[in-house]
Amino acid sequence: MKDIILKHALKNALDFQGKVNLNVILGQVLKENPTLRTQVPAVQKAIAATIKDVEKLSLPQLTEKLQKLAPELLQAQEEKIEGPLKPLPNAQQGKVVVRIAPSPSGPLHIGHAYGVCLNAAYAEMYQGKFLLRIEDTNPENIYPQAYELIERDAQWLTNNHVAQTILQSSRLGIYYDYAEKLIQLNKTYVCTCPADVFKELKNNGQACPCRNNTLKENQHRFAKLFNGYAEGEAVVRLKTDISHKNPALRDFGIMRIVEHVHPKTGKEQRVWPLMVFAVAVDDHELGVTHVLNGKDHADNAIKERLIMECLGWQPPEYKHWGRINFEGYELSTSKTRRAIEQHEYHGWEDIRLPFLPALRRRGYQPGAFRKFALEIGLSLNDKTVSIDEFWKNINSFNREIIEPTSNRYFFVENPVPITINGAPSKTATLDLHPDYPQRGQRTIPVASKVFLSQRDVDKLEEGKIHRLMDYCNFKIEKKKYLFVSESYEDYKDNQKKGLIMHWLPQSSALPQIEVTLDNGSTVSGLGEDPLTGLNVGDIVQLERHYFARLDQKTKNQFIFWYLHK
Repeated sequence: MKDIILKHALKNALDFQGKVNLNVILGQVLKENPTLRTQVPAVQKAIAATIKDVEKLSLPQLTEKLQKLAPELLQAQEEKIEGPLKPLPNAQQGKVVVRIAPSPSGPLHIGHAYGVCLNAAYAEMYQGKFLLRIEDTNPENIYPQAYELIERDAQWLTNNHVAQTILQSSRLGIYYDYAEKLIQLNKTYVCTCPADVFKELKNNGQACPCRNNTLKENQHRFAKLFNGYAEGEAVVRLKTDISHKNPALRDFGIMRIVEHVHPKTGKEQRVWPLMVFAVAVDDHELGVTHVLNGKDHADNAIKERLIMECLGWQPPEYKHWGRINFEGYELSTSKTRRAIEQHEYHGWEDIRLPFLPALRRRGYQPGAFRKFALEIGLSLNDKTVSIDEFWKNINSFNREIIEPTSNRYFFVENPVPITINGAPSKTATLDLHPDYPQRGQRTIPVASKVFLSQRDVDKLEEGKIHRLMDYCNFKIEKKKYLFVSESYEDYKDNQKKGLIMHWLPQSSALPQIEVTLDNGSTVSGLGEDPLTGLNVGDIVQLERHYFARLDQKTKNQFIFWYLHK
């Protein structure tokens, strides 16, 4: 009994900074040994005596005693959290902090969308925090508008669940302080060797002469970074294993000089942290518990751990996903930016681009990208995703979201006027959505004269019964269009069944429709009158064509962007 009481008292004291709760210990003891329920007063007395002794111990002494008595209680109990994703190691409900860290070279693209959605999903799963950190410590490759574009699209993808946005360029003082501390700890040195000389020494597993600088010399050189050396003349390097089997991990740089003007700091700053140093500092300072990113960052994760170990910090848990190769797509923001500058594209919203500004404008919903991320999950397996496969998945997920709210309307591309002799005058009544009758109906007055699409007219055959949806059946004889009947059953049961097509009444009041297709080309035609009640941003289905989002409208012209079928 005394051993059972002691181990639980030690664990309780460790969990609550040296204080022990008698009632908690009593419950744990009785649960482990139910036979003691008949001796509760004696058990309570023994617990009280044990508590007096335990509360005199320091936290290290508590840990030492518990390690000898019941080491299994020191092992972190991974909390099992139900969710759509595999649990994270050492994750606690309410304490998980994850981040996405793009550079502002351009807006987010479909590859970023996966990372943003996956990290945000884990934050939601553990009721934790999702941070957006814009890593802008490389002044040479910054697109100023990207700051706003990235934050806007990250909020959009996560349904406004970005807890905080951090700019690394606003944290330079923090990086300088920790770089100085590493110099004082003799963990770094300022190297002035020419880059090619250092590279040769490093590749041969040899230390450069600067590695043996005195503390005073390193402090002098560090101060000189800010107003003495020129760009490329000095680098702050972390002291690592100079014979490490991976040359990339040998005395790698953590600070350097960059003279390029930064859009946020101008010419004011010239000493910049390299990515791994800024990341290590920020992950610690911001309390990041889990780093989830591509396995191409595996070496960076090792470097970040080494930096953290030098500063006595506990590194976060690192989990990587495999490479996702979007076959047939150019996802380089730098290359795309150059193409825009050379007028190959109209801008980041060019409908042909797989970047989020363009996809948002087309009408894609953030939930489609979130579901795609959940379907792939956190896996180390590399994946090659073809354009067709990717859009098949995204379009399917997107269709599930927009289907219930997307009204149906007729659109006649390249309209041709025809007259159906004998066709009745009537008002055709159609559901705004056949699967959701509660959405209401729209009406189309018609009287024998209609517009048909040139494409449909070219396919009409004599000797067959054709149908105008929700209006009438007709046939062609001697190049004339003749009314047959109104009943859909007459058309459906006819052995000489021809085309069924949408149509519009001949009217000068019909709105002019233009659709920008996903290849950048446009098609024009006429739409039915109820389309005039739409607002910019509304998504509809142009029947027998595709879903489209209203992008612009004037008095009688409506410009849609193709979404998907």
